[in-house]
Amino acid sequence: MKKTSLSLLIIGLALMLSYMTPASAGKGKHPKPHQPKHEEKANYTIPDSVLNITKENTYPNPAQDLPLLQPSELTEELIDTSRVKIENPDLIRMLNETSINTTPFAIGYRAIIYLGEWPLSYQSTETSPNWEYQKINTNYYDNRGGNAAYKIHYVQEQQKVIRGGLTVKIKKAEDVQKMMLIKAAEKTGLPLAFETIIGAGTTKKDQIYNIQPQRLGYLNAHASAINEKGKVTYGEVYIMLKGRKKFIVVKNVTSQGIGAWIPVQDHVSFGFISSDRPR
Repeated sequence: MKKTSLSLLIIGLALMLSYMTPASAGKGKHPKPHQPKHEEKANYTIPDSVLNITKENTYPNPAQDLPLLQPSELTEELIDTSRVKIENPDLIRMLNETSINTTPFAIGYRAIIYLGEWPLSYQSTETSPNWEYQKINTNYYDNRGGNAAYKIHYVQEQQKVIRGGLTVKIKKAEDVQKMMLIKAAEKTGLPLAFETIIGAGTTKKDQIYNIQPQRLGYLNAHASAINEKGKVTYGEVYIMLKGRKKFIVVKNVTSQGIGAWIPVQDHVSFGFISSDRPR
């Protein structure tokens, strides 16, 4: 009987300590809540030589805004359980369409659902503009026989399609492009798209350039683009169900450096050259 009473006493003390330890461990300590770092928005000032031709463009480019998809309550709960950051809009959309019903009697229930390999997130490291990304037009006039200055303005002679793209081949390129486009648009505040068009006949009459007598004038127009560089993270995504618990597990995580050129919609950079001989 003494041995039995001693054993029960030891078990009772152990249970009391297990309940008291978490409260006592945090007593007197007040850890500061984690403060997420907000990236400072860089100043991407548009030069005076770059003009917005949205109103004048004879080809109406569709807006390429990619709003951040809001995760559902279940999706947010699942994403919070992942040790790897998940921000792929298409993966979030798939999770939003998922429903998991549990019951109070799910003790011992276990399931693993494989969702495939996904690009999970994109981390931007460098975002820089190239205002003269691609030449799209040249307006020319020979005033060597003239006696007065000749005025010219921009007239787009042919329709031009400006395409960007990733700098290397990569798995699930379309998903990666979406994430890169979102990050670059957030950082620059510019209207970006991986394809934009300048329509034939587009003119900018309020911007005049003078060609003096005895000289030739060349008005060159370039489309602008953003050079985006960073790192994309891949992983195999699983939904794990254990009893009433549900969480995401990401396996075989890999990272790869990636770059892209993303054209700026409806923005043209102009450069005027005056010369006494053909160029």
